[in-house]
This record gives sequence, structure tokens and C-alpha cells, in this order.
Amino acid sequence: MKKSITIGLLLCCSLFAGAQDIKIFKETAAQKESRLKWWTNGRFGMFIHWGLYSLPARHEWVKMYERITNEDYQKYFDNFNPDEFDPKKWAKEAKAAGMKYAVLTTKHHEGFCLFDSKYTDYKATNTPAHRDLVKEFVDAFRAEGIKVGFYYSLLDWHHPDYTIDDCHPQRPADSLSNEEKDAYYLRVNKGRDMKKYQQYMKDQITELLTKYGKIDILWLDWTWGKESKHGKHPQDWDALNLIKLVRKLQPGILVNNRLGLDQDGYADGGDFVTPEQVKPSELLPYKGKYWETCQTFSGSWGYYRDENTWKNQRQLLDLLITSTANGGNLILNVGPTARGEFDYRAKRALDSLAYWMHENNQAIYNCTFPPAEYNIPESMGERLTYNPTTKKLYLHLFSYPADGQLVLPNYSGKIKYAQFLNDDSEVAFKTGDNNSDLILKLPKNKPPYEVPVIEFSLK
Repeated sequence: MKKSITIGLLLCCSLFAGAQDIKIFKETAAQKESRLKWWTNGRFGMFIHWGLYSLPARHEWVKMYERITNEDYQKYFDNFNPDEFDPKKWAKEAKAAGMKYAVLTTKHHEGFCLFDSKYTDYKATNTPAHRDLVKEFVDAFRAEGIKVGFYYSLLDWHHPDYTIDDCHPQRPADSLSNEEKDAYYLRVNKGRDMKKYQQYMKDQITELLTKYGKIDILWLDWTWGKESKHGKHPQDWDALNLIKLVRKLQPGILVNNRLGLDQDGYADGGDFVTPEQVKPSELLPYKGKYWETCQTFSGSWGYYRDENTWKNQRQLLDLLITSTANGGNLILNVGPTARGEFDYRAKRALDSLAYWMHENNQAIYNCTFPPAEYNIPESMGERLTYNPTTKKLYLHLFSYPADGQLVLPNYSGKIKYAQFLNDDSEVAFKTGDNNSDLILKLPKNKPPYEVPVIEFSLK
């Protein structure tokens, strides 16, 4: 993923600004809605960031942060041997947690490929692993009925023709002046050819989209904003022809927005926007768009042994519920260890989600934000999700009232029946003295869930 959340937000939000009236494909709004329906219904996915950076175990950007050369990074390639890798276990854990799709990093910024590409030697089959790890991932997750997606990094810190930019391990020293940096870039990029790198990307993406059957999502990452002088922009990827190639090879595929084509006014240069590592309170502006927030259990995407700012169950549920309540998706990341396992902290987090989702998933799947007449004051701190097909409304209780009473303003005459979703036990209610509010009479004992859910049948 990206170095800076700020850069990510600028990129994600760019789809909301400026004229976007150029269309690449002949697809109507209704056709797009149909193509994305499985994804908007599923709401919840798993991201898997895995590569050589799992060996140093100190962030997937370790090569860039520590300015490591290809020669010094080679030791991780030589020792990559995930002897505990069993994607069938991964898939079962994802399914138990309620995830409907999974996206694997086939190549991250370090340039290392988990698949057996004929266009590079820098791949898993040439390490002690001796396996096409992508193929095994695809087979295992498909077997569990989970949709399959590929992440592919547009950046590549290993390829000899990829030009050095301001996020490259061999970028100039921060202490240099702007003029000195300009001269440095001219010198180190002499002989590097982005046209050759563009073809390399197209060749590899063609492999990924033709060797493994139907691929449901392609997650490309990432393009700088226009203001960046020494970054990468849509023309650096030949982005327009790249997305045409992708849709030609896999017509039904979903593609995120990080090729940056929206910067050039293309309305369909990406299917959905991707707010990264934002707080639940920052998701409201995306309401009404196709969007997916990408989040980590902790502060890193790749396995980070000593990182300890892990989200608790309440924080994870807040992200999932708030995403659904604003009409968006959550893709939650796991960074496997160098041995190929989800570490104990990731398993614990997944188990906590599995416990909640087992009984409450109906308030997530096929749900979105409710019609305006069912809105409740934001000050209440609760969330509402709504299934437009079944006409069921779900109230997520982030704060359980000590006195057993919860007042819903202006809800009188709107509710036919109420019950807790986890066990279908009735929740009694009455009309308030003002004849406009609804008063829920909750049991003294809170149901055994961090965020209980009440299901309303509407009149």
C-alpha cells in the first residue's frame, strides 16, 4: 500500500472533484450496477499483503524506508521458504470471519512476484519455496466460495527500467536542494526506460488475467497526484491502454481507481474509490458512490513482528458497520508471517469478527444506508443499515442503555415488529408521550455481543 495516507486521500477524493465526462467503455449505469452487484452485496473482503518483506518483519515499505539496495535485499529472496503456507487454512479463516472476497498481493512495490511469471526471475518459484503461491491461493479460496482478486503494484523497486522517483529506495537524500534533486534524478535514471517497464506490466497482468481463470477484482496501486514533480502519473503506466487491456481480458472484472485516470477526466477509469486507513467518521462523504475502505488490523500492511497498535473488536466492528451504513465496503488486511501463517494476533482478530458475523451478518450482507425517513440523530452514536430487498432495518447498538430504554425520535408508526438479530428474541416498544417518538424496552442484560443488533420489520 501507499506510504502516505494524505496521498491516498487526495487520490481517493479526486473522483469527487472536477469534470469527468470522458468515457472509455460503453457501459450504462445500470450495467455497471449489475456488474458490481455481488461486491456491493458482499460488503466485506480480506486483503492479504505478503512478500519478501515478511522476513525483515518491520513493514512492507522497509526497503524504501531504510534505502536498501537490491543487493542487500537479496538475502530475503534467498531465504524465502514459507513451509507453513496452507491457503486452505487462510480461506477457511476468511470464510468464518464472513469475508466474501479476497485480494492477494501478487506483486508489491518490492517487485517480487508470488506467481510463476515468465517475464522475470524475481519470483517465488525461484526461491526455496519453489511454488506458484498465487495458483494455490486461487484454488483454495475458490473452493470455499470466496471471490478472488489480485493486487498488482504499479511501482517496482527491483525492475531495472523502472525510473527512480520520490518513493524509491534509491531516491536522493532529503538534505539536497530541489536543484540538486533534479540533477540526481536525471543522472540515476539515464538508461532506464519506462516504455519497457510498461510492456513488462502489461505482460505480467496478461499472465495474471489468463492463467488463473475468472478473476473478480484487480487492485492496482498507485498513482501520485498531479502536483508531484518526481512521482508517477497515468502516462507513466500507459494507464488508458492498460485498463483497456484489463477489461478486454476479463470483461466482468472490477478495477479500483488508483491508475489515476480520473485525473484526466475519465469517468470510468476505475470502478470504485479506495479511502485508505481513515477513521469511521471520515467515511460519510463517500455515501452514494461505489467505494471500499482498505484497513489494517494494525498499523502495517505487511507482517510487522514488533508493531503493537492492533485494533480491538469494537474498532473493527465500527469500521465494518459504518462502511455498510454509508453504502460502502470494507477490505481488511492480514499480513502473513514469512512461514506463511496468520500470526496469533490476526487469528484472534478474525475469530472475534467470526463470532459477531455468525449471528449478525444479515445486517451487513445486501445492506446499505436506509431511506432518509429512518435516519436517527448522529449524536445518538448508533448506526443503521438497511436491506432494500427485504425492507429490514437494523439498529447497531454501540452504547447499550443502562436503564433499558432507548428513544428513537420520530419513529412512531414506522415499526411493525422488533427483535434482536442474534437470537430473534422480541424487543418490546411503545409510543412516547409526544406521540412521535418510539421507546424501545431493552432487557437489563446486554446480549453477549460487543455491538448487539436489533432487526426492525417496517410498516
